[in-house]
Amino acid sequence: MIYQHFSRRSYYGGNWASFSFSGLLSWLKEHQENSDIVNECPAWQEKIHENEEAIALSRTDKTIQHVEVFCYACQDLHEDVEEAGALQKNHASVTSVNCTEAADSACLPVEDESLRTTSCEIPAEQTPSSDPERALEVNDVQVTGEKENCCDDNTCVPSTAEKETSENVPVAEDTAEQPKKNRITYSQIIKEGRRFNIDLVSKLLYSRGLLIDLLIKSNVSRYAEFKNITRILAFREGRVKQVPCSRADVFNSKQLTMVEKRMLMKFLTFCMEYEEHPDEYKAYEEITFSEYLKTQKLTPNLQYFVLHSMAMTSETGSSTIDGLKATKNFLHSLGRYGNTPFLFPLYGQGELPQCFCRMCAVFGGIYCLRHSVQCLVVDKESGKCKAIIDQYGQRIISKHFLVEDSYLSENTCAHVQYRQISRAILITDRSVLKTDSDQQISILTVPAEEPGTFAVRVIELCSSTMTCMKGSYLVHLTCTSSKTAREDLEPVVQKLFTPYTETEIENEEIEKPRLLWGLYFNMRDSSDVNRNTYNDLPSNVYVCSGPDCALGNDNAVKQAEALFQQICPNEDFCPPPPNPEDIILDGDSLQPEASESSALPEASSETPKESSNLRNPEEPSK
Repeated sequence: MIYQHFSRRSYYGGNWASFSFSGLLSWLKEHQENSDIVNECPAWQEKIHENEEAIALSRTDKTIQHVEVFCYACQDLHEDVEEAGALQKNHASVTSVNCTEAADSACLPVEDESLRTTSCEIPAEQTPSSDPERALEVNDVQVTGEKENCCDDNTCVPSTAEKETSENVPVAEDTAEQPKKNRITYSQIIKEGRRFNIDLVSKLLYSRGLLIDLLIKSNVSRYAEFKNITRILAFREGRVKQVPCSRADVFNSKQLTMVEKRMLMKFLTFCMEYEEHPDEYKAYEEITFSEYLKTQKLTPNLQYFVLHSMAMTSETGSSTIDGLKATKNFLHSLGRYGNTPFLFPLYGQGELPQCFCRMCAVFGGIYCLRHSVQCLVVDKESGKCKAIIDQYGQRIISKHFLVEDSYLSENTCAHVQYRQISRAILITDRSVLKTDSDQQISILTVPAEEPGTFAVRVIELCSSTMTCMKGSYLVHLTCTSSKTAREDLEPVVQKLFTPYTETEIENEEIEKPRLLWGLYFNMRDSSDVNRNTYNDLPSNVYVCSGPDCALGNDNAVKQAEALFQQICPNEDFCPPPPNPEDIILDGDSLQPEASESSALPEASSETPKESSNLRNPEEPSK
C-alpha cells in the first residue's frame, strides 16, 4: 500500500503545527484575509463522468475564528530590523503607537512575507538511533544541538545563522540602543523570531500515556527530544502556589501540615488501587468528584489540590469515577521520567506530527504540501469513492480516502454541531511563580468562577524548551469555549499578568509578569462528532478530527488506531521498524559479498554514539 498525503497548507500538521514568530504572523494574515491557499482549477466539474458524481470539498479552512492580536511591548521597529537567519528581509512594518495600546496592525505584516510558515526544524546532530530499546530517553538539560530548517517540498535550505549556538541566547542589539533593565521590545521579538516555536494547540504528554507508548513501540521517538515538566501549580486565594505531587514533594512541602500529608498520602494510595475496593466509592457514583472529596475527610486545601492539580477536572462536570480515573492516571505517570507525570517535546508540539511524517516517508509515503483537493469522485453504482481531483484537474485513484473534517464542505457538515476551543498565546518577561531557576516548565489550572464557564489550563514554557527566546516565557491558555476566546480567557490573563507599560518597567516592586504580546482565537473541536452526522459520505471515506481540548493526546491515538484497523484490519498498528541490517533492497542479492561486507562499516559509522532522548525505562539498555 502506498500512502499519499495532500495538504493545501504550506506546513505539516494542520492545527497541530508549530510556527516561528514570523511564521505565526503569516498564518494570522492568511486567516484574516480568508483567501484560498492555492489557485484551483475552475473546470474540475468537466472531469466528472456520466456514471459518477462529485462531492465538493471546502476551499478554505474555517476551523479558526475570532482572531485577536495585541502588542504591549514597546514598538521600536526600524526598517532595517529583520529576523535573524531569515532567507530575506522581513518586510513587516509597524506603526508607532503608545506601548499601552493593543494594536492589531502593529503585529501583522502589511506585505506578503516569503518566510517559511512551517516550523519543521530539527537538530542537525540528531540522527536515528539504531537501538530501538533506547528510543525514549528524557533530556533534562539545556539542549545545544544545532538546528537546520526544512523548507517547502522537503528541500532543505541551511540556516544562515549556523554560526550561532543553539542555546536560546538573544542576538544582542547595538549596546548603545539597549533599553534600560534589559526590557524586551517588539523589535527584539521580531529579530529573535526563529527562537520561537509557537504551538497552535497546547498539550502535554503523560509519561505513561498512549502516545508515549506509541512513540516507543514505533521508534518514532528517535526523531524527537523531550523535557520533563518541572512544576505543577495551583491558583488559590489570588496567588500562584506550587503543588506537591510526588511522595518526596509531599513530605518536603511547607504548605501542608503533618496531618494533611498523612491524609493526602492515604487518599492517593487508595486512588492507585480504587478499582480493587468498589465498596468505598460505589455509593458515590452519582455525585461529582468534588462532592466525593468532601466525604473523604480531606481539608479544603487538599480537596483543591487533588481536584484542580492532580485530577485536573471541573467541580461540576466530572463524576466520582472520572475523577478517580484521572487521579490514578496522574499518579501512574509519576516517576517514569521525572518528578511530574508530564513531558513536553522540544521545539513544540508541532514536532510530533512531523516525526510521524518522517517515519512514513522513510517507508515510501508521499507528502505534497500546498496541493489542494477539489472534490471526491463517487461511483454511482457502488456508492464508493473511486478517486479525487486535485487543484490541477488531475484524477488520483485510490481504494481508501482519509479526510480531515476541515476539508468537508458546509453541505456535508450541515447537521454537525461543533464544540470550540478557546486559545490564548502570550509572550511574557518572567514566570508566574518566580524561583531561583529561570528554566521552569509549569502547568497551572485556574478554576472556573461563573456557572457555564470552564476551568482554564495554563502551560508556561521557558527558553530551554526551545520555544521562546532567552529572557522570555511562552504561555498557552486553553479551555472549552463558552464565548469568544478573548471573553473566556482575558479574565485569567488579567489575574496572572499585567500589560507592559513604560511606567511599570521602572517599578521594581511589580509582582505579576509583564505581558509583551498576546493572541486570542477559537479553534474547532470535532473530536466527538459521530461519522453518521456527515451527509452522504461514501463508506470508504474516513473522517479524522483536529485537536481536542484535553491535556493529553489519547483521543488522537485512539482515533488513528481505529481508522487504521478499519482500513487494514489484519495489520499491526505502527509496528517497530526493522533494523537497517535486516532490510533487503531490490538488487541486493545480485551484489557480490565483498560489496556487502564493505558497506557494513559505513552503516555503522552513521550510527550515533548516543540514543535519542526518550527511552522506555522498563526496558534494559543493551
